[in-house]
Amino acid sequence: MAVIEEPLYPIAVLIDELKNEDIQLRLNSIRRLSTIAHALGEERTRKELIPFLTENNDDDDEVLLAMAEELGVFVPYVGGVEHANVLLTPLEALCTVEETCVRDKAVASLCRIGDQMREQDVVDYFIPMMKRLAAGEWFTARVSACGLFHVAYPSALEALKTELRAIYRQLCRDDMPMVRRSAATNLRKFAPTVEAMRLRTDIMCIFKDLMQDGQESVRILAVEGCAALGKLLGPQDSVAHILPVMVNISQDKSWRVRCMVSHELYELCEAIGPEPTRSDLVPAYVRLLRDNEAEVRIAAAGKVTSFCRILNPELAIQRILPCVKELSSDSSQHVRSALASVIMGMAPILGKDATIEQLLPIFLSLLKDEFPDVRLNIISKLDQVTQVIGIDLLSQSLLPAIVELAEDRHWRVRLAIIEYIPLLSSQLGVRFFDDKLGALCMQWLKDKVYSIRDAAANNVRRLAEEFGPEWAMEHIVPQVLDMINNPHYLYRMTVLHVISLLAPVMGSDITCSKLLPVVVSSSKDRVPNIRFNAAKVLQSVIPLVNHSVVEKSIRPCLVDLNEDPDVDVRFFSSQALQSSDQVMVMC
Repeated sequence: MAVIEEPLYPIAVLIDELKNEDIQLRLNSIRRLSTIAHALGEERTRKELIPFLTENNDDDDEVLLAMAEELGVFVPYVGGVEHANVLLTPLEALCTVEETCVRDKAVASLCRIGDQMREQDVVDYFIPMMKRLAAGEWFTARVSACGLFHVAYPSALEALKTELRAIYRQLCRDDMPMVRRSAATNLRKFAPTVEAMRLRTDIMCIFKDLMQDGQESVRILAVEGCAALGKLLGPQDSVAHILPVMVNISQDKSWRVRCMVSHELYELCEAIGPEPTRSDLVPAYVRLLRDNEAEVRIAAAGKVTSFCRILNPELAIQRILPCVKELSSDSSQHVRSALASVIMGMAPILGKDATIEQLLPIFLSLLKDEFPDVRLNIISKLDQVTQVIGIDLLSQSLLPAIVELAEDRHWRVRLAIIEYIPLLSSQLGVRFFDDKLGALCMQWLKDKVYSIRDAAANNVRRLAEEFGPEWAMEHIVPQVLDMINNPHYLYRMTVLHVISLLAPVMGSDITCSKLLPVVVSSSKDRVPNIRFNAAKVLQSVIPLVNHSVVEKSIRPCLVDLNEDPDVDVRFFSSQALQSSDQVMVMC
């Protein structure tokens, strides 16, 4: 008797738990479906478990979502691909529920199962299910149906394919905007499965319907897929079918649609191919750059370098550059910021002469923009201009503005300048750096903002690596060490930080003769923060110096600190002493 009851146990437990009021218990039960199916066996899973799940009337979205996800990987538990069709029924029901995430997961699971099914089973079971959804009374079923066509279509015979294309077109004309949105979204999946001849006729008719839809959200989704369609059609058909539609919709009454056109125009140009046909889109792009809505100008400005890259330089100079000049003084700071983030990339495209004559004045005006993000975006891409016009002209034209920005009231701008200094220094050379930028680097070490002081310390290390220890010993180290007498403890702490960064670069001799005495002296500072930072620096210096230096100079200092009244000082000095002990043992 026990042997008969044992296989009944899993399904009985499942029934009990799925009827329980506790949602967590129901969820746990659903997530154990694969275990239950394994216990039941393939035949009983098909005949008992799947029908039970189909009839389950749980209305909690979390439980339904978990069920939709589990069923997507259930093919092995029902006996493999030859029995995969039994999973379609419960998933079909889940495709009609109100909650979007449940429907999306059910559609994803159906697609996964459909990809595994045999072609004849797709025709016999999957396509009829999809047609039922497409003809469903509730819009939720029709929304779900749109996501299944790309799985079903390749397996259908010619007559059935004609019917499926007609059904899809009908969904694109559905009374409910949600259905049309789903059709527009899934067109990029469905189109690649359609034959080339039908792509130019049926699919392009669907595309044009969607582009003329009364709902802006549908038109936006249609525009979003135009570049993908262009790649499928090829250059010649794209010019004939997509280009006129895009030029027309670039003047759409909805700014959101025009904004999406701004994003997609460059991708469409790439799909179209040859340069002469790309130039047909230039007037549309110019309109977008001069659009009344700032959001559209932002989107278009962000693509200006990419767009110019696929045009010949003469056309870019004649048609696009005048718009760029206008945008550099646009009333919207966000437009100017979007332009500043990409404009430096135009220099290699336009060449040296056009950059010097026309782009350089724009760079200078943006470097002086009142909005800090604009200045930041220009600073971060200066190297792109250097490669084109050379460092001499850069130093004459842009460096005064850079020096001015080094004292900018916005700390993020100062930070961006600091991060650019090592690159600029390597390009300018030692002499120019000493004359123009050396004082700034010392000034940043005394900045009121910690992030600036930290970046300045790292900047000093990178400069020492670039120009060498001898240069650093002459131009940086003395000035840094002088700051140890500053009355403000934060600046004295910055000196210790710089020493910890410079020590590995400067070498053992300079570290022992110049840097170490300052650290030892700081260990007697009246501020505990300075003392425990001195302990941390001493710990970092230990591996860099001879063990005799550790024994004579570092350990006595740490022993004193280990008896400090401050608990943090004792903690860090104790750690440093342990490091020195390890070094001594190794020696």
